[in-house]
Formats: sequence, C-alpha cells, structure tokens
Amino acid sequence: MFKKNRVCRLLDIPYPIIQAGMVWCSGWELATAVSNAGGLGILGAGSMYPSVLEEEIIRCKAATDRPFGINIPLLYADLEKHRDLVIKHRVPVVFTSAGNPATLTPVFKSEGIKVIHVIASTKYARKAEDAGCDAVVAEGFEAGGHNGREETTSFCLIPLVRQCIDIPLIAAGGIATGTQMLAAMVLGAEAVQVGTRFVASKESTAHPTFKEKVISLAEGDTQLSMKKLVPVRMVKNEFYKAIQQAEDRGATKEELAAILGRARAKKGMYEGDMQEGELEIGQIAALLEDILPAADIIHRFLDEFKAARERICMDG
Repeated sequence: MFKKNRVCRLLDIPYPIIQAGMVWCSGWELATAVSNAGGLGILGAGSMYPSVLEEEIIRCKAATDRPFGINIPLLYADLEKHRDLVIKHRVPVVFTSAGNPATLTPVFKSEGIKVIHVIASTKYARKAEDAGCDAVVAEGFEAGGHNGREETTSFCLIPLVRQCIDIPLIAAGGIATGTQMLAAMVLGAEAVQVGTRFVASKESTAHPTFKEKVISLAEGDTQLSMKKLVPVRMVKNEFYKAIQQAEDRGATKEELAAILGRARAKKGMYEGDMQEGELEIGQIAALLEDILPAADIIHRFLDEFKAARERICMDG
C-alpha cells in the first residue's frame, strides 16, 4: 500500500507511522515494539544521560532487526556525547529538534546517518532543507510538550510547509487515528509522527498513573503555557495553575524558570505526581479511551486509514 511512499523508502519501513521521541515515555521497549510492528520507533534521548542512552541503544539492537531512531533536542547539555553515541552505534536515523538543524546535520550526514528535523513554521522548514536534512516533521499547535510560538495548527501548517519545501514531509500534532493520518496525507504529508497515542501504550515508560490520566482527559484539559520561557502544552493541574498565576501577574522569564525548577516533567510523567508534575500531552488525548500494545495501535491506524479512504472514495 505504501511502496511508493518517500518516507517509507527513506527509512526502510513498511508503514509511514513514526513514534515520537517523547521525554520520559520513549524507551527501548516502546521503540522496538513500534519498529517490529512496521513503523519507526524512536528513543527519546532528551531525558537520558549518555550512559542511559547507550544502554537503550544496545537494548534496541538486541530486540529488533528493524530500523529505529533517536530524538535529540539540540539544546541538550550533553549534545556532543549523544552525537558520538549515535555514530558509535550506527543508529540509522536521528530526529533533531529545539535548535538549529545545521548544528549536527552535516556531521551525521557525513557518517551516512539520516537526519530529520522537527519544525513548527515554514521559516524553519526552509532552514532544515537548506541544512541538508532528509525530511522535516511539521508539528502543529495541537501537539503535546514543547511547541512552536506561532501556534499554527496542523491543518494550516501541513499545506504551508508542503508548498515551500521539496524534501519529504512528516505531519505531527493532533494525530491519534488512521483517519487523521489520511487527512494529513491529503494535505500534503507523506507520513505521520504520533506522540500522545503512544504515551498511552503498554510499552511506554510513562508512569501508569499518567497513562490513566491521559485517557481520562476531556476537551480543554490541556493548555499551551510558558511562552516567555519555552512554550509547552501540558495538563491543567496545580503546577499549571502556579505557572498561569505567575504569567497573569507578568512574571519574568527568570521567575517562571524558578517555578519550573528541575526535573518537573520527570516528577509528573515518569514518577506519577499528577498535581505538581509537568504533564506534557497533546490535545488529542481527549479522543483516547484505552491503553493498548504498540502493535495494536499500529494495526488500528492501518485499519482506520483503509476504512476512511474507502469511505471518501465511494461513488455517489
């Protein structure tokens, strides 16, 4: 069905479904489960010390003979060590984010490693193409976690990016079903990157309490916040309220950083503190009702994609 798909050919995967590299949620078990099911699994290196990342890479290689990738935020403190581990272990593809794609792209490309950069605007899509990236992920305002300041929704961002670049385009933000996957492709995407749906998976390293929280969320239970510091979409809890109150009174960037402190996302997403933790998740959580094995999520995507395509192609 996807034999001519440019992203499938680029990544050597049967299905154009990519699991996002989410901090505290994307360990080797999830990455290999997605890759073994025909998608591309990704390790979320943004929450891993170099020693932890190396162990995760080794476990991935032992658990799958399929390609997998690593997401590396370019603002990460141990960036050079992560870079060296990718090269040492010949990881097939790196997804970079939160920084200038020219920082690591030439280095990885010279080693035969594919590079895909996450962007939230046409400006940075062009920069990624100019830097030599193999593809871009266009992530809309609906997405969980760190987000673009422009607040451009996926429905607007995908066609805008499609018309300004020639390299393959992967859509992200608000995609949790095969129907949405088809819609993204109609708009110009050639694959989808899925985060929130895979947080609520059996193999996700998210705390069980957080997984249950995700599938209980209703419309309006998340909000993009901390734009003075770094925009992030999170669940409305006590920590969110503290941030919102500070922003309402005109808090400075430094004051917001002090409230945020250290390891706030780990406290919530990994350790299970639903009130004082930073709970990063996308708007589409409101659509989720169950926690499934990653392979079942892939299969459901494909079934829904086929059914939606048949429905809209019916005569009359």
